[in-house]
This record gives sequence, structure tokens and C-alpha cells, in this order.
Amino acid sequence: MRKPIIAGNWKMNNTAAQGVALVNELKPLVADAECDVVVCVPFTDIPAVSEALKGSNIALGAQNVHFAEKGAYTGEISAAMLKEYGVKYVIIGHSERRQYFGETNETVNKRMHAALAAGLIPIVCVGESLEERETGKTEQVLSVQIEEGLKGLEDVSAIVIAYEPVWAIGTGKTATAEQANETIGFIRKKCAEVFCPKCAEKVRIQYGGSMNAKNCKELMAMPEIDGGLIGGASLKAQDFSQIVHYNK
Repeated sequence: MRKPIIAGNWKMNNTAAQGVALVNELKPLVADAECDVVVCVPFTDIPAVSEALKGSNIALGAQNVHFAEKGAYTGEISAAMLKEYGVKYVIIGHSERRQYFGETNETVNKRMHAALAAGLIPIVCVGESLEERETGKTEQVLSVQIEEGLKGLEDVSAIVIAYEPVWAIGTGKTATAEQANETIGFIRKKCAEVFCPKCAEKVRIQYGGSMNAKNCKELMAMPEIDGGLIGGASLKAQDFSQIVHYNK
């Protein structure tokens, strides 16, 4: 059985002090969680939040990582820098990184391998745009993202995959639980073809399309969905804890 994983992506929100206050409020609310709980915080929050999380069941995540160990990459952060502060997970290839900052399947692949080499667990994001969904290219786009973005990966279950239906984010359109389950099922099937069926059965695939306290039960009841990559709802301890306790 795959252990569910609920990860909060704070994006560009919360100063270090605000982040510490949020996790201090969150810790007692999720102390008895039956799933893995992660908060992916801005780089400048990592040292303070890492300290605040000590002794808790909440793992620390970052929102990006560079693929080089060191060098002339102004503004970038290496995997070793993250590891030093106890970071366990790192988001790679988020739709916002692809849309605004030129992330490609190739750079996703390089970042993923750098993270794995350093002992970090990548949360690799895949997903299609509204135009791609409406023109029936969903499976084609996801196939390419998996083939190119995960190239050279020996065991796909060593990572977490997050499916982001980009077409359902900020467009007024929503993916039904059935649509999310069907697409995540396709991702798992593709992983079985590219890697191996046993690995594909073990890999955890999250849903990253605006999971919240209201829809988490329905989404998490779907057999293919193993968790959520949570945006806005992760910025409020009560809301995030309700998602963590989706089964109660």
C-alpha cells in the first residue's frame, strides 16, 4: 500500500517569522497524521522553519533546487545547501516555474538527478495546459514530460509525482475527482511502460489542482490519488490540517 503524502507549497508567501508561527500552530493539529506531511517553504524560511519542525512529524521541503553542485549560478541554491538545513523534499518543475521561469523537461531532469544524488526526494510536477486539454493532447504532453523529465531514473518510486492540471488553475474550470483519477491512472500506466510495473505501483502520485478542505475527501477516495500538493490552503493551519485528516 502506498502511504499518502500531503505537501504544502507556500510559494512566495510567509517571512521566516510568519513561517515559524504557522508551523507552530500546525504541529499539534497534525501530530497524529496517518499520512506523510510536508511543508515546502521559501528558501529564506528554511533555517528558522527547520529549527521549529524539530521533533515533529512534519518534513521540510524546498520549492526548487539547482542542478549544479556549486558554481557561477547567481541566485540559485544547491542540493547540499538544502540538505545542510534538514530539507527532505524538493519540488521540481512546478507549472509556475515552467510558465514564468523557463523550466523545461531537460532542466527538470537535471534538477531531479541532482536532488536524488544528494539524498533529497524530488516532487516532480507534470501537467497540461487548457489548450492542450481541449485539443486532446493531455496524454501526449504527459508522456513527453515523463519520458524526458524522468529520463535515466532507475526506480520511479524513489520520487513523488505531482499532477497539476494547469488548465484548472485560475481558469474558472475545475477537474472532477474522476478526471483527476483517470489522468493520474494514465501517469501510473505510463510509468509502468517506461520503468517497470512494480515501480509504477509503488510510486506516489499527488493531485496538485487546488485540493482543499472541501474536496479532499472525494479526491483522496480515488484509488489512483496518493495525496495532494496544496497551494493556498497550506497557508492556514486549520485548512491544511483538515486536508491532512481527510480520512476523519
